[in-house]
Amino acid sequence: MELGKLEVYRLALKLSGEIWLVYEKLPKQLQFGIGDQSVRSIDSIGANIAEGYGRFHYKDSMKFYYYARGSLWESKHWLYLLANRNLMEKARYEKMMDDINLLGKKLNNFIESIKKKVQNGQ
Repeated sequence: MELGKLEVYRLALKLSGEIWLVYEKLPKQLQFGIGDQSVRSIDSIGANIAEGYGRFHYKDSMKFYYYARGSLWESKHWLYLLANRNLMEKARYEKMMDDINLLGKKLNNFIESIKKKVQNGQ
């Protein structure tokens, strides 16, 4: 399987595209702080999935999938702040939170499937 066919990776890329649209609309003075942090945390989800996928051993891969999950939770924080400070539309916030929650479930399932492979010696 190639990385681009991995559903969790594709979902992470979709979120990266969505946060970029929010970032571009922020006033310049907010792009540096909250904008950069939001983009970096969401981009980090996909980057960690990619890095884990490229590792040779499952156990080595797992730590990057856990990092991706941590970045996912950080991203929820930044999305909440953007919405709470009226820096993104409510409908976009709700859609992105739905997407990030779906990605979280899929990422947890993906991690569990990797754990089972390790336990079964695959």
